[in-house]
Amino acid sequence: MLVKCETKSNRVKGLSFHPKLSWVLASLHNGTIQLWDYRIGSLIDKFEEHEGGPVRGVCFHASQPLFVSGGDDYKIKIWNYKMRRCIFTLLGHLDYIRTVEFHDEYPWILSASDDQTIRIWNWQSRSCIAVLTGHNHYVMCAHFHPKEDLVVSASLDQTVRVWDTSGLRDKTVSIGGGPPPSSQKGASDVFGTSDAVVKYVLEGHERGVNWAAFHPTLPLVVSGADDRLIKLWRMNDSKAWEVDTLRGHFNNVSCVMFHPRKELILSNSEDRTIRVWDVTKRTGIHTFRRENDRFWIITAHRTSNLIAVGHDAGMVVFKLDCERPLAQCNGGNLCIVQERDLQLIDLDKSMTGHKLGSARQAPNAMTSGMKSLQYNPYNSTETNVLVFYTQDNGCYDLFTGPGHLTGDTHVTAKQGTAQAVCFTTRNRFAVLQHSGSIGIYNLENELSKKFEPPVATDYIFPGGNNRMLLKSEEKMVLYDLTARKVVDEVSVPGGVRYTVWSQNGNCVAFMSKHNVLMAGKNLEYYHSFHENIRVKSGAWDENGVFVYATLSHVKYCLPNGDSGIIHSLSNPIYIVRVHKQQMYYIDREQQVKKQRLNCTEYLFKLSLHKRQFNDVKMWITNGRLCGNAMIGYLKQKGFPEVALHFVEDQQTRFNLALEYGHIEEARISAKELDDTACWNRLGLEALRQGNQQIIEMVYQKTQNFDALSFLYLITGNTGKLKKMLKIAEMRNDVMSRFNNALMLGAVEERVKIMAEIGQVPLAALTAKAHNLTEFMEKLEEQLQGTDLAQHDAASSRLLFPRVPLLRPAEKGDDSNWPQLKSVKQIFEKTTFENVPATQESPFAESPGAPEDTEMAGGWGDEDLNSPTGGPIAVGADWGDMDDLDLGAEVVEEVVEDTRAHLTVADSAQTKWLKKRRLPADLVAAGEFEEALTLLKRRLGLMNPDPLEPLFKEAYWATCSSLPTLPQAPSLNWPVLSEGHQKSRDIVPMLLYTSKTIIEKVKEAQRLTTQGKFGEGLIQFRHALQVIPLSAAANSAEEKDLLEMIEVCREYVNFTRMEVARKQLDTASLARNVELAAYLTCCKVQSKTHQFLALQLAMFTAFKAQNFVSAASFAKRLIQGSWGEQGTAILPKARQVLANCEKNATDAHTINFNSQGNPEEVKLCVGSFTPFKVTDAVVQCPYCGSSYKQQYKGKLCEACQLSEIGANTLGIQLLPL
Repeated sequence: MLVKCETKSNRVKGLSFHPKLSWVLASLHNGTIQLWDYRIGSLIDKFEEHEGGPVRGVCFHASQPLFVSGGDDYKIKIWNYKMRRCIFTLLGHLDYIRTVEFHDEYPWILSASDDQTIRIWNWQSRSCIAVLTGHNHYVMCAHFHPKEDLVVSASLDQTVRVWDTSGLRDKTVSIGGGPPPSSQKGASDVFGTSDAVVKYVLEGHERGVNWAAFHPTLPLVVSGADDRLIKLWRMNDSKAWEVDTLRGHFNNVSCVMFHPRKELILSNSEDRTIRVWDVTKRTGIHTFRRENDRFWIITAHRTSNLIAVGHDAGMVVFKLDCERPLAQCNGGNLCIVQERDLQLIDLDKSMTGHKLGSARQAPNAMTSGMKSLQYNPYNSTETNVLVFYTQDNGCYDLFTGPGHLTGDTHVTAKQGTAQAVCFTTRNRFAVLQHSGSIGIYNLENELSKKFEPPVATDYIFPGGNNRMLLKSEEKMVLYDLTARKVVDEVSVPGGVRYTVWSQNGNCVAFMSKHNVLMAGKNLEYYHSFHENIRVKSGAWDENGVFVYATLSHVKYCLPNGDSGIIHSLSNPIYIVRVHKQQMYYIDREQQVKKQRLNCTEYLFKLSLHKRQFNDVKMWITNGRLCGNAMIGYLKQKGFPEVALHFVEDQQTRFNLALEYGHIEEARISAKELDDTACWNRLGLEALRQGNQQIIEMVYQKTQNFDALSFLYLITGNTGKLKKMLKIAEMRNDVMSRFNNALMLGAVEERVKIMAEIGQVPLAALTAKAHNLTEFMEKLEEQLQGTDLAQHDAASSRLLFPRVPLLRPAEKGDDSNWPQLKSVKQIFEKTTFENVPATQESPFAESPGAPEDTEMAGGWGDEDLNSPTGGPIAVGADWGDMDDLDLGAEVVEEVVEDTRAHLTVADSAQTKWLKKRRLPADLVAAGEFEEALTLLKRRLGLMNPDPLEPLFKEAYWATCSSLPTLPQAPSLNWPVLSEGHQKSRDIVPMLLYTSKTIIEKVKEAQRLTTQGKFGEGLIQFRHALQVIPLSAAANSAEEKDLLEMIEVCREYVNFTRMEVARKQLDTASLARNVELAAYLTCCKVQSKTHQFLALQLAMFTAFKAQNFVSAASFAKRLIQGSWGEQGTAILPKARQVLANCEKNATDAHTINFNSQGNPEEVKLCVGSFTPFKVTDAVVQCPYCGSSYKQQYKGKLCEACQLSEIGANTLGIQLLPL
């Protein structure tokens, strides 16, 4: 039984599958009707209008959004599940209603009741059109024949009756399908109608019959009764008779039916079993048992192999056998089993192929017996296929045929027994034997060698040439047969069911029931995800994208984890190949089909991930990409400028443009919107960027005259400031006139303004202070004898604005101010806007996958790879083109340029980068992005966040500047340690030299001696992080720096352990002693720290009554040479040793061998536990800290910079 959905509820009395949707109705004993989605196992809706007890019958309509139910309230209710309510009720039965059913073609409802009648209703006219009487006890069920005008019913009067309804059809159903006017007559002709007559009465059961059902195609009837028997009946035109009796149930048979697609009978009973019977052989095949629940109802889906049963505590939806087709694709060749025949299909030519051989016969009618099919991808000259069967406790067939079939052939299979099989090389395959060992066989099915796997193996899968994948519970282990060692391992929640390799063998997907994990050919982790609906199949396309199918959708997932939906599915499919935007799949009818995929979305995302911006632009131009989801994706990935190409709504375009600072795009959108709020926001952003023209335009649009005047003042644009004065005069704005006059230094204008508004004394004072004699005479006349002498300040000075040093640019020149740029903008060599769109196919096969450049943390948006689009220096190893025989040189006509030319000399940064390009040099030159790229390549850099402040400090240490005139930029001058500005060979001043790093380490050691472990940890880690930004002048300095890496690593882990130990609660005594013991195994440089660690471990173990451990530490103290510092503690150590030898027990068990050699103890610095002999060890590529295998791919806890287990070039501190 393959369970697809199981629910918990009250006793289920009725069930019905929806003909198209993945829904099942369950009517319960408490009167509720539940609607479930069995694909995801969720309850969709509940219907609770029945009153008075159980609802025993329920049925979906074949095409309308309707279902019918009948209950113990004597009512038949018709429901519309879209409207989520009962639309009408049919009344007429006088007792409990047992079953209800829609007719497939006619507007009829069939109901059976305890009132000993069967009624047929017209649900369109909402009337009863026939009453079938004849049973003299409860009628337990009634069903329409799927094709003929027949009804079968079962009753507790021990009979099964078959009714002929052809007369009723002729009477009530017109040619158009609607009821004729006389159809209402049947309602009054209750007990005397001859429209539906009894055709056969089947007698043979000794007790009441609970269920009867027709065969879907044959003239057979099956019935089950309280006499615990199942009887098979045959009919012809004149009579019906009993064919056989099936015995096996131990209690009343509740329900029985024919399987709609297989020659099987399914029955369930109150004996808590479901039994499967062979119709042909009339024997029992299988029994499914349940411990505590009796079964009451069973039903089957009409078009699939799904079966649902109801029991005392809910229902179960299941299948009898797996429907997955046996198939595997290698390139364009598909090998598939169809109708027990092994077919080889060339997908590039047709969807049909040639027969290679025949698989074994199925063990019974219920199951196929076939488990898997393996196609040999390593043999290009022959066709090798392995078919694995579950029958006979596991066996296989090996087919070996010609490489290219031109017609049907029959290859005799070589057989064997196994628990699992897979191909390993061109002429070898592996067999997992029942004993647990693995045998390697040749193509003659002869054993070549045998070995024990390194882990307990449940199943094996192909793993590449001379490799195999071993499944051990939820773990997958990649084993190399040549080297006889484990390459790597991963864990997949739920256990792996299927593995899918890419065509080039560089990627693999592990699929479980709901989880998928994607990895590289050496099991390098890519991404994993969980689906709520079952994952059915998948295939890799030629671009390295995994396309997979769930029960309801076809989806994709990129190696970086980006995923999405391609389209939905009405029926499950099994994908075997995705190539050139074509999907090849197999449906559940075993038919091979092809469908074009809309891959635009994931190809666009892949181009964006690879930073192939010309392809991105091509997909935007040619593809139909739209929607808020795509815009949100681009914003999330840091490409809001790309999102502008999808947006047509001007408000959204405006917001996006402002978000990433595209001021020109924002201006266009603001012009379309013409909203004051938008103009104000645009002005603020333009002001922040120093875009003078946009600010001026915004202030003009919003008529912000005061701000516009101030803008002209600070930009030195006196000409436009004079225009603002005229505008203020035209607007009659006195304050604006005065302010503009003040900013222009127009004293005469200020005097006029004050005189006009009646401030004559102020005007006179201003004119006198500025010695404007021509105004004084007129103003004195208006003063009328007022004495101004007492108001005239002795220290008054002329008030004139400063003369601007920078005048506004000429028309056509860029007058915008220089602006500060972010680190990203400084080093961004190629932008999306600068890349032309191309029409060529952007996804030609490349020799390798691009390096993943996504970083986490504060610098997460920075691409660690070199920017695309710039010139790349080509090394000499690519060959010299000078020795090519190309004939005469093509000479281009050169037009002489007589103009004078100036050549700009190399900057100091360019000069020192020509000499060497160590990370320290790149940081000093401000090339942060290239420095990060180099550190990623050298050290496996994973977390650049700690380097950000170090980069800034190192950069500013090489910078000096000389202030110049006001409002003029300063002169920058690099600080050099060798040479001068005009020299060719110069070296920048480095902040982090070997001497400063050694001083940092000494300071950290001093803090450790003082017991300040937290501060010491910070200092040691800081020293460890600045070493990559240093450079050695000679090999001696290089040796010192490399030694400092080891010293810092040991001290970082030493202080980390002590900090972790101090954070333990008092209840964790064993772990406290354990960590103190591990401190004594750290290879710290200072003797003092070794001594203090032993002293701490001794006292900690003694206080915890771990006397054996304390004694070992005391012995090490006594035997060591500690100098003067040991004189005070050695007597105490001897006392501790004496007391420990008296007790000689440990109160707490710790994971530490006190008798072993402490120098041989190796710790995993991730978990602070010792390695076992069998444990695989991975290391940090920079600091060399050791970790267990499960930490691979994670961030190193010691240096907090590098990825554990990454393959790198190693640190470089001295130029080659």
